[in-house]
Parts: sequence; C-alpha cells; structure tokens
Amino acid sequence: MSASRPRFRAPTALADDPQLLVLFCHPKPHRSRVNRRLVEAIGELPGVTVHDLYEAYPDGRIDVPREQELLAAHHTVVLQHPFYWYSVPPLLKQWFDVVLTWGWAYGRGGDQLRGKRLVTALSSAGSEDAYQHQGLHGRTVIELLAPVAQTAKLCGMDYLPPFVTHGTHALDDEAIAAAAAEYRAVIAALAEDRLPDAARTLTRLNADLGWTHQPVAVPERS
Repeated sequence: MSASRPRFRAPTALADDPQLLVLFCHPKPHRSRVNRRLVEAIGELPGVTVHDLYEAYPDGRIDVPREQELLAAHHTVVLQHPFYWYSVPPLLKQWFDVVLTWGWAYGRGGDQLRGKRLVTALSSAGSEDAYQHQGLHGRTVIELLAPVAQTAKLCGMDYLPPFVTHGTHALDDEAIAAAAAEYRAVIAALAEDRLPDAARTLTRLNADLGWTHQPVAVPERS
C-alpha cells in the first residue's frame, strides 16, 4: 500500500464477523484534510471492513466478482467520498456501473442486495446553509443524492440518511478530530445494529448523535 494512503485492514482479510463495509473512494487522500482522518478513525472497529477503491484499482479495472463477494459478506454498505460536482468520484460511478449488474443486484433474480442497508458518508467544502433551497446550491444534500437513493431502491436496499461533513475548507484540527470521533461513533453503532426509527428522520445521521448510544432490539434477519 502506498505510504500516501491511509492504512487499515485489507479487505482480503475480512473483519471478524463482518457486518459493515466501507467503500472508501478518494483519488488523492494525501491531500485530504477530512476524509483521511475519518477513515483512519474507523479502520480497526470490530465487524468493519474498509475497502479503498483507488488503492485496489489504480488502473480502473474493477474485479467485479470480488466486489460482489464483499457486498454479499456484509449487511451494511457505506460509501465514503468527497462530493464531486454534487455526485460521486469517477471510480465510484464506474463501480456502480459494473458491479451492480442485472440479475445479481436488480432485475429478474437480482436479489443479492435486498434487505441490506446503504449509507453515504460525504464531505463538502460547502456549509450546511449552502445546501438549502435558499442557499448557494438551491438543493439539499438529500435531494442531490437522489440517484444513489434510487439505486438503493432498485436493488431493494434500505437507504439511510447520509453522514455529512460540511465546510471542510474551514475546519481546524480540533473540528476535524471531532468529526472523526462522530464518524467512528456512527459507524460503530451501524455495525452493532443500533439504529432507532428516530435516526431515519434526520437530515444527516450526525445531526443528532443521541441515537448512537441507544441500544435497540434488532429483528431477526432471514
């Protein structure tokens, strides 16, 4: 692994009792002030597997069977990336195109992701106020993530509110450390299935972290 990239458990050796898969997608993490710190904060959490897409596929040639194997092994999938023109980095878009295939992820017989959870964890230089109808961008983050939400729906996945780190250019070291601690708390809670219904009404999962400490009954999975 390149010295310029974060270090964490390789997906070739899955976490014990794998529950949550983080698809980390940042083409230049050595230049990242936020995403690098966030992903390093979760690297050794129990049940969490972190998969660095740009590290795994520097030539853009995605191993589709391997990616599908990773998805099948985890119940929750987190897409961690910077916001690229209101969307995802190019390699993650390619990942959607080639991994979520007809007959596997959707369509006739395509039920391999049904019932799994999908979460977006993104960073943006824009403030939270900028992502309002009267703000600079004129849309909320949730509205701009509609293509991801619709993809989850097509695949029968449970799409949850995003984890959003706003105003990244203005964050100092203390604020970044606080964001990393929030991310660790949210990822740990998701991996442990501690998600009350109230969390689903949030604009972002880190808007109110009270839910991360609330144990809840988890229904049996088929």
